[in-house]
Amino acid sequence: MILGWIDEAVRDGAAKQKACEVVGISRRTLQRWRRQGIGDDNRAGPRKKPKNALTEQEQANVLKILTSQEFRDKSPWQIVPVLADRGKYVASESTMYRLLRKADMQKHREPTREAHKRHRPDEFKATAPNQVWSWDITYLASEVRGAFFYLYMVVDIFSRKITADAVFESESGGHAADVLGEACHLEGVTKDQLVIHSDNGGPMKSATLIATLQSLGVANSYSRPMVSNDNAYSESLFRTVKCRPEYPRQPFKSLEDARCWVAQFVSWYNTEHLHSGIGFVTPKMRHQGLDREMLVKRRQVYAAARAENPDRWSGETRQWKYVEDVILNRGPELAR
Repeated sequence: MILGWIDEAVRDGAAKQKACEVVGISRRTLQRWRRQGIGDDNRAGPRKKPKNALTEQEQANVLKILTSQEFRDKSPWQIVPVLADRGKYVASESTMYRLLRKADMQKHREPTREAHKRHRPDEFKATAPNQVWSWDITYLASEVRGAFFYLYMVVDIFSRKITADAVFESESGGHAADVLGEACHLEGVTKDQLVIHSDNGGPMKSATLIATLQSLGVANSYSRPMVSNDNAYSESLFRTVKCRPEYPRQPFKSLEDARCWVAQFVSWYNTEHLHSGIGFVTPKMRHQGLDREMLVKRRQVYAAARAENPDRWSGETRQWKYVEDVILNRGPELAR
């Protein structure tokens, strides 16, 4: 019967691959059933409950943790390292996601755009802090219609630390030169040490900023016009800024209010946010070289948890690997 349904869907114009996905089988399974003369669903399904499955009480405990005041606005990817740092293991990320889906709690805050494949420009590799920075400017709404505040933000792609931030009432190369110049001074950047990447906006290509960077011995790099993915680290950072639960639902009342909120965000991001791209450590910790020790401790926690209850793992434990390098605009031949 199931093969008849697929044939009927294909005759009505559906793609065979899509029809197979709807009934939950692969095209290869479909071909095998046809060869064997199977006309109905031949899937037996699980015959018994896996012995390493969580009990009802354990599932309820995991959901209680996920929906607690502390963790209700965090993903399992963020929750697991926090628990590991406390010497606690309750379930894997995949189990947490499965329980959230089962309870209809796995939701996105907003729709996401469909990904588009685009060729990237030359890549830059960072193996330590202050080798490659990314920066950009984004709008912050004000109470005056048509007027905005402008958030300047610089991020080190290796550590993800925000090395500089400022909010102004206008976009200008002068402001950009001041922000980047001060950041280089505070981080102790020396000549020919740093590459700063940005898009093609007016402030980014202003004579004032270019002259400032040249005097500091800093190389500048630019995205292709109209391609935001070329400056992905800054775009991702701004998305985090505006998707925070604490981000104001109403426009900022004043420049001072905007600066105050941004200062609180930067403090949280650099010192508390466990970043998925660097092994779920904080940017400040990685910037200071303290992340290796933390990752070793997490591996020890997981090794102890597996030794105590080995049936809970069908494969290896999570490795908590140190991220050796970060590449801006990674080419397809090096994609991981």
